[in-house]
Amino acid sequence: MRWNRTSVRTRTTLAAVVVVALALLVGGAVLVMTVRSSLQDGAENTAENRADDLAAQVASSGVPVPVDRDDGDRDGDGDGDRDGDGDDTEPEDVVWQVVDGSGNVLGSSQALDRPLRLDDGEVVSLPGGEHDYVLSTADVGDGSVVVVAVSLEDVDEATSALATPLLVGLPLLLLVVGGTTWLVASRALRPVEQIRREVDQITGSRLERRVPEPEANDEIGRLARTMNRMLERLQDSRDRQQQFVADASHELRSPLASVRQAAEVAVAHPGAMDEGELADTVLEETIRMQALVDQLLVLTRASDGSAQAPREDVDVDDLVLIEVRRARRTDLEVDASGVAAGRVQGDVVALGQVVRNLVDNASRHATATVAVSVTETAGEVVLVVEDDGPGIAPADRERVFERFVRLDDARARDVGGSGLGLAIVREVVRAHGGTVAAEASTLGGARFVVRLRR
Repeated sequence: MRWNRTSVRTRTTLAAVVVVALALLVGGAVLVMTVRSSLQDGAENTAENRADDLAAQVASSGVPVPVDRDDGDRDGDGDGDRDGDGDDTEPEDVVWQVVDGSGNVLGSSQALDRPLRLDDGEVVSLPGGEHDYVLSTADVGDGSVVVVAVSLEDVDEATSALATPLLVGLPLLLLVVGGTTWLVASRALRPVEQIRREVDQITGSRLERRVPEPEANDEIGRLARTMNRMLERLQDSRDRQQQFVADASHELRSPLASVRQAAEVAVAHPGAMDEGELADTVLEETIRMQALVDQLLVLTRASDGSAQAPREDVDVDDLVLIEVRRARRTDLEVDASGVAAGRVQGDVVALGQVVRNLVDNASRHATATVAVSVTETAGEVVLVVEDDGPGIAPADRERVFERFVRLDDARARDVGGSGLGLAIVREVVRAHGGTVAAEASTLGGARFVVRLRR
């Protein structure tokens, strides 16, 4: 089984079990060794105290005579043979010897086949003993040494009593940890599986579907809400694309129909339309289609965010004055007295398109006057373009920025209009982090206000 092919639930459970097992093994081993060391230190202290007492007794009254054990009382406490089998060969819990400087045994608590070693704290085994002994020595003063050996039976039994529950309980605890982790991981990942199944059903034609959102405000809940917002953006992008294709097809149909109609008349009735008239018709409709395609391309780039990255300093007032000079070639009165310095960061070409579209829109619908102003505040540059035309009804002031939207005949498209100019303005301004709004003008017509960050 490859680790990267297992499920997250399995990997989480295995990782939790391994970590807990290692922690318990290390902790249990440290606990057992600590308890054993503490008990062994106690046995060694007992041996030291007994050796000191015997050394003092030997120095004052000579080597003590061991109590006769033939009656079966091996340690002199009157309880008889410990194991009831009458075997006196097993060493007692406390064994002592008095050894002279030459290594000869002067006295002993019981007969042993060899003298005890003279190493303090040494752990040794005695013939016939089931458990080890810890040694302690004490000098008598005349060159003799008292050696006491204390059995570690109690230490071994206590260690065994502590280790056995740990060995039995460790697998049970790991089983509980593994089962709990599996259940918790399963419950936590259940929404993920639901999200996966729902996403698997979403296609380009079914973007209206949404993934289930858990009530908990955790990572999975935030993931689900983020995915739903992404699906909303995709659905909106798809709807806009479909609407864009439909509108573009509709708009291109009219000039194509005009060209085809002129060509069919010329073919069906030679001489009914002279070559100049046919050429003028084709040229006019071709220019119209070219302008429409150019604006569609500009709108596409603006919608894709091509203009959202600031590129350079742009003097908005310079762009406005260029368009004012162009507009003054008509019979309209163009008021530019309110144009002051205003600089922003952005795409000079895209912002120039914004100013041109607004001035062209005002020029097409103005009766006699167009007014343009630029002001700069602490945080933004405000561009205002207004006219004295028929104006825009309040209900249409937001809809006018949609693609291919046409209002009543008073503001209908005329020569040069395509229904995309204001849509381009909105997309470019949004890409630059600004806003655009349509209002009522004091001149009587429409007033467009663009606000761009400085």
